[in-house]
Amino acid sequence: MISIPDAQSGYVYLVGSGPGDPAMLTLRAAHLIKTADVILPDDLVSDEILALASPTANIIPVGKRCGQPRITQAGIHELMLEHARAESSVIRLKSGDPLIFGRAGEEIAFLREHRISFEIVSGITAAFAVAATLETTLTDRTRASKLILATAHHAEGKISLTPSWSGAFPEEATLVIYMPGRDFEALAADLIASGIKSTTPATAVSRASTCEERVHVATLETLRSEDVGPAPVILLVGPQVDLQAVRSAAVRTAELASMAG
Repeated sequence: MISIPDAQSGYVYLVGSGPGDPAMLTLRAAHLIKTADVILPDDLVSDEILALASPTANIIPVGKRCGQPRITQAGIHELMLEHARAESSVIRLKSGDPLIFGRAGEEIAFLREHRISFEIVSGITAAFAVAATLETTLTDRTRASKLILATAHHAEGKISLTPSWSGAFPEEATLVIYMPGRDFEALAADLIASGIKSTTPATAVSRASTCEERVHVATLETLRSEDVGPAPVILLVGPQVDLQAVRSAAVRTAELASMAG
């Protein structure tokens, strides 16, 4: 029998909810969600995961999507502080893993500054869930000795991402792009201009691990925005991705989604 402590009063938990499927939550994350007083979830946290919360929990959505924030980051900080000081147990619930492109650094700094006790609970990041869906490895000892996690999304006012691709993508690497935006032709052109071969496999996965998951198999030169499903999307680029195997996995995923529907 595994003994997992309940969420503690006055604590803030930065919890990763994984890619969307409740079955992919860690035991620790699932138990904290069930026992917390206050939950502050991102928009990408699924309804099925939020349904695990206690009926008495105060769920306050704090998502930011498509440039239209429901609440500022400073507002999220104040909510954490307010409820923790009121001796509530607080979960800041993030999709994927909280430490990968989830603004956790800002929240950790704020909690430390205000002397609020906190704990970080890892989650399965989307890159790993997507690789499992596609039945492909992210690393390979003969073709991909490096794994690069990147995002095409920046804080307001930051310069264009394009120059940072140059020299950052050796041929023996897999590049995983979170939040790639919606102009996939422009993104592909930037990558090709940075020296990546136009024939490099590029697979986009929309709403990974959910019943709405969609897989689009392409190369950089054939990647088209209209073929990619709705956000959230993650893009895998790399020579080790076996397109034939990925296409087979994509067909199976589509068949399973059709059966579920």
